Amino acid sequence: MDSVATQVRTAAPADLALLPEIERMADELFRPLGIVFPPGPTVIEQMIGTSADIVVAGDPPLGYAAVVGVDGAAHLEQIAVRADLVGRGIGGRLLRAVVERAAAAGLPGVSLLTFRDVPWNGPWYAAHGFAELPADRWGPGLRAHWDEEIHSGLHELGPRLVMWRPTT
Repeated sequence: MDSVATQVRTAAPADLALLPEIERMADELFRPLGIVFPPGPTVIEQMIGTSADIVVAGDPPLGYAAVVGVDGAAHLEQIAVRADLVGRGIGGRLLRAVVERAAAAGLPGVSLLTFRDVPWNGPWYAAHGFAELPADRWGPGLRAHWDEEIHSGLHELGPRLVMWRPTT
Protein backbone atom coordinates (compact mmCIF):
# COMPACT_ATOMS: atom_id res chain seq x y z
CA MET A 1 0.00 0.00 0.00
CA ASP A 2 1.42 3.37 -0.89
CA SER A 3 0.86 6.45 1.24
CA VAL A 4 -1.77 7.84 -1.14
CA ALA A 5 -3.83 4.65 -0.94
CA THR A 6 -3.86 4.80 2.84
CA GLN A 7 -4.18 8.54 3.36
CA VAL A 8 -6.44 9.16 6.35
CA ARG A 9 -9.21 11.70 5.79
CA THR A 10 -12.64 12.65 7.03
CA ALA A 11 -15.24 10.32 5.59
CA ALA A 12 -17.16 11.78 2.68
CA PRO A 13 -20.90 11.09 2.33
CA ALA A 14 -20.18 8.64 -0.52
CA ASP A 15 -17.86 6.61 1.77
CA LEU A 16 -20.46 5.89 4.42
CA ALA A 17 -22.35 3.16 2.55
CA LEU A 18 -19.08 1.20 2.15
CA LEU A 19 -18.15 1.12 5.84
CA PRO A 20 -20.59 -1.50 7.22
CA GLU A 21 -19.15 -4.15 4.88
CA ILE A 22 -15.63 -3.33 6.09
CA GLU A 23 -16.81 -3.88 9.66
CA ARG A 24 -18.57 -7.14 8.80
CA MET A 25 -15.38 -8.41 7.10
CA ALA A 26 -13.27 -7.40 10.10
CA ASP A 27 -15.71 -9.04 12.51
CA GLU A 28 -15.22 -12.38 10.72
CA LEU A 29 -11.60 -12.39 11.95
CA PHE A 30 -12.97 -13.00 15.47
CA ARG A 31 -14.90 -16.15 14.50
CA PRO A 32 -11.90 -18.56 14.76
CA LEU A 33 -11.49 -17.31 18.36
CA GLY A 34 -15.08 -18.27 19.14
CA ILE A 35 -16.23 -14.65 19.15
CA VAL A 36 -19.36 -14.24 17.06
CA PHE A 37 -21.02 -10.87 17.33
CA PRO A 38 -24.79 -10.76 17.86
CA PRO A 39 -26.98 -9.94 14.88
CA GLY A 40 -28.11 -6.39 14.38
CA PRO A 41 -26.71 -3.19 13.01
CA THR A 42 -22.94 -2.78 12.91
CA VAL A 43 -21.29 -0.23 15.15
CA ILE A 44 -20.66 2.04 12.17
CA GLU A 45 -24.30 1.83 11.10
CA GLN A 46 -25.19 3.08 14.58
CA MET A 47 -22.62 5.92 14.29
CA ILE A 48 -23.60 7.22 10.84
CA GLY A 49 -25.88 10.22 11.18
CA THR A 50 -24.74 11.00 14.73
CA SER A 51 -22.14 13.50 15.89
CA ALA A 52 -19.42 10.84 15.52
CA ASP A 53 -16.22 11.87 13.78
CA ILE A 54 -15.60 9.22 11.13
CA VAL A 55 -12.25 9.02 9.37
CA VAL A 56 -11.30 6.62 6.60
CA ALA A 57 -8.05 5.35 5.17
CA GLY A 58 -7.88 5.21 1.39
CA ASP A 59 -10.20 6.12 -1.45
CA PRO A 60 -12.29 4.05 -1.63
CA PRO A 61 -12.02 3.30 2.10
CA LEU A 62 -9.88 0.38 3.21
CA GLY A 63 -10.66 0.99 6.87
CA TYR A 64 -12.24 3.50 9.20
CA ALA A 65 -12.36 4.81 12.75
CA ALA A 66 -15.40 6.31 14.47
CA VAL A 67 -14.89 8.62 17.45
CA VAL A 68 -17.32 10.34 19.81
CA GLY A 69 -16.86 12.61 22.79
CA VAL A 70 -17.11 10.90 26.19
CA ASP A 71 -16.33 12.48 29.54
CA GLY A 72 -14.51 15.41 27.93
CA ALA A 73 -12.19 13.18 25.89
CA ALA A 74 -12.23 11.37 22.56
CA HIS A 75 -13.65 7.86 22.66
CA LEU A 76 -12.83 5.39 19.89
CA GLU A 77 -16.10 3.57 19.28
CA GLN A 78 -14.82 1.41 16.46
CA ILE A 79 -11.84 0.87 14.21
CA ALA A 80 -12.04 -1.62 11.37
CA VAL A 81 -9.86 -2.55 8.41
CA ARG A 82 -10.77 -4.77 5.48
CA ALA A 83 -9.89 -8.31 6.54
CA ASP A 84 -7.77 -8.92 3.43
CA LEU A 85 -5.60 -5.90 4.28
CA VAL A 86 -4.98 -6.49 8.00
CA GLY A 87 -1.32 -6.27 8.99
CA ARG A 88 -0.37 -3.58 6.49
CA GLY A 89 -0.35 -0.65 8.91
CA ILE A 90 -3.74 0.77 7.97
CA GLY A 91 -5.16 0.36 11.48
CA GLY A 92 -2.08 1.99 13.00
CA ARG A 93 -2.42 4.90 10.62
CA LEU A 94 -6.08 5.33 11.56
CA LEU A 95 -5.27 5.11 15.27
CA ARG A 96 -2.53 7.75 14.97
CA ALA A 97 -4.98 10.03 13.19
CA VAL A 98 -7.52 9.59 16.00
CA VAL A 99 -4.94 10.51 18.66
CA GLU A 100 -3.62 13.44 16.59
CA ARG A 101 -7.13 14.81 16.02
CA ALA A 102 -7.90 14.54 19.73
CA ALA A 103 -4.68 16.39 20.58
CA ALA A 104 -5.42 19.09 17.99
CA ALA A 105 -8.86 19.56 19.55
CA GLY A 106 -7.25 20.06 22.97
CA LEU A 107 -8.68 16.84 24.40
CA PRO A 108 -6.72 15.13 27.19
CA GLY A 109 -6.76 11.66 25.65
CA VAL A 110 -8.52 8.83 23.88
CA SER A 111 -10.48 6.06 25.58
CA LEU A 112 -11.79 2.80 24.17
CA LEU A 113 -13.32 -0.50 25.21
CA THR A 114 -11.88 -3.68 23.73
CA PHE A 115 -11.24 -7.37 24.24
CA ARG A 116 -8.45 -7.89 26.75
CA ASP A 117 -6.78 -10.91 25.16
CA VAL A 118 -7.50 -10.77 21.42
CA PRO A 119 -4.08 -10.05 19.88
CA TRP A 120 -5.34 -7.28 17.59
CA ASN A 121 -7.32 -5.70 20.43
CA GLY A 122 -5.90 -5.18 23.95
CA PRO A 123 -2.29 -6.12 23.14
CA TRP A 124 -2.34 -4.14 19.86
CA TYR A 125 -3.63 -0.99 21.57
CA ALA A 126 -1.04 -1.44 24.34
CA ALA A 127 1.68 -1.53 21.67
CA HIS A 128 0.29 1.80 20.44
CA GLY A 129 0.57 3.57 23.79
CA PHE A 130 -2.76 2.69 25.43
CA ALA A 131 -2.96 1.34 28.97
CA GLU A 132 -5.77 -0.17 31.00
CA LEU A 133 -7.81 2.50 32.76
CA PRO A 134 -8.86 1.38 36.26
CA ALA A 135 -12.59 1.54 36.97
CA ASP A 136 -12.10 4.16 39.69
CA ARG A 137 -10.93 6.58 36.95
CA TRP A 138 -13.92 6.07 34.65
CA GLY A 139 -16.29 8.98 34.19
CA PRO A 140 -20.04 8.49 33.90
CA GLY A 141 -19.85 8.24 30.12
CA LEU A 142 -17.34 5.39 30.17
CA ARG A 143 -19.36 3.66 32.87
CA ALA A 144 -22.47 3.96 30.68
CA HIS A 145 -20.58 2.47 27.70
CA TRP A 146 -19.36 -0.41 29.88
CA ASP A 147 -22.84 -1.08 31.25
CA GLU A 148 -24.34 -0.99 27.74
CA GLU A 149 -21.80 -3.56 26.58
CA ILE A 150 -22.78 -5.84 29.46
CA HIS A 151 -26.46 -5.33 28.68
CA SER A 152 -25.94 -6.14 24.98
CA GLY A 153 -24.07 -9.38 25.79
CA LEU A 154 -20.68 -8.29 24.47
CA HIS A 155 -18.93 -9.23 27.73
CA GLU A 156 -20.18 -12.81 27.35
CA LEU A 157 -17.93 -13.14 24.26
CA GLY A 158 -14.69 -12.59 26.18
CA PRO A 159 -12.97 -10.44 28.82
CA ARG A 160 -13.21 -6.71 28.08
CA LEU A 161 -11.27 -3.71 29.37
CA VAL A 162 -11.23 0.06 29.17
CA MET A 163 -8.03 1.59 27.80
CA TRP A 164 -6.70 5.15 27.73
CA ARG A 165 -3.97 7.02 25.94
CA PRO A 166 -3.15 10.62 26.84
CA THR A 167 -2.67 13.02 23.97
CA THR A 168 0.33 14.72 25.54
